Amino acid sequence: MKKNVGNGDRFLRIMIGIIALILVMGNVVEGTLMWVLLVVGILMVVTSSVQFCPAYTIFGVNTCKVKNKK
Repeated sequence: MKKNVGNGDRFLRIMIGIIALILVMGNVVEGTLMWVLLVVGILMVVTSSVQFCPAYTIFGVNTCKVKNKK
């Protein structure tokens, strides 16, 4: 897997994921919204930790800066 999630994107994904998981674990939301937030939270944290987003490959997005080799 080639990395396609940059540092700024990783930070944003971690924050969104943690907030979503806190809302679920704190019983702030219920029903279908709870399950949606649980899936979104887990996906955000996992994609930020592995620095790869499958949806980015489909749409051709890459927020990871490429280092120049000398």
